[in-house]
Amino acid sequence: MRDSEWRFTAIGTQWVISGAAPLPDSTRDRVRAAMDEYDLIYSRFRDDSVVSRLAREGGTAQLPAHAVPLLELYERLYELTGGAMTPLVGGALERLGYDADYTLVPHGAPSPAPALAQTMRRNGRRIALSAPASIDVGAAGKGQLVDLVTDALASEGAREFTVDAGGDLRVERAEPVPVALEHPADPTLAVGVVSLAAGRGAIAGSAINRRAWGDGLHHVVDGRTGLPVHDVVASWAIAATAMLADAAATALFFLPGPVVQRELGVDWVTVLPEGRMLCSAGLREGMFFE
Repeated sequence: MRDSEWRFTAIGTQWVISGAAPLPDSTRDRVRAAMDEYDLIYSRFRDDSVVSRLAREGGTAQLPAHAVPLLELYERLYELTGGAMTPLVGGALERLGYDADYTLVPHGAPSPAPALAQTMRRNGRRIALSAPASIDVGAAGKGQLVDLVTDALASEGAREFTVDAGGDLRVERAEPVPVALEHPADPTLAVGVVSLAAGRGAIAGSAINRRAWGDGLHHVVDGRTGLPVHDVVASWAIAATAMLADAAATALFFLPGPVVQRELGVDWVTVLPEGRMLCSAGLREGMFFE
């Protein structure tokens, strides 16, 4: 018997929620409400969001409770990467053309993100900006939203389901789930297959061919320089939560895989520009294609 699928677009991403039974309208309404709340806080692409107001005016904002683990993870990654991963990278992305109007045309010279400690102070879920700054949590936020949707489904009684947000995947299944890793140069091909263990687990990937525009411009930007990075072309991370997997997949563009594994407790795969693949010891070489 094939799974029932609910397909829709949200936060600029194609979502597929699949499970053994169709979701009732009440569950779908709860999922949509969680997404709408998240978008109203973190979207750089709508004028009425919290982060858009902070980008215009600076000042303070009281965020939901789920902002605390998200920002704590960013603070840790900021330290681990020496400032390369930062929630204040929004301005650098906008100058490269990845702005609210999707101009995809660079605006002036690239510029590093503001220093986190000097620009954003946090007390629990309350943040204060010393000056207007553009917040972008894309390196972990989509994964966290996958987790929030997963929690909403489980609280509504859903069982045996998968949440897929453009490749950020979280599953609750009784059997292991095979996941194909998309070839960074050809989305119709896979470079290998990994397996998510039975129970709850997550995988997320990042690649420079996704959200790419112009000459060498893409969404994985080094906050220290304001420029896209090119030492890695694709990465995946497997973790207990989609937020952690999403963040680790981006961290693999800045840190060696063994460091990411040690610090974040994930399994990992990277594809280098010459096509060579590296992976953690927990992933067998036989999972990857020649």
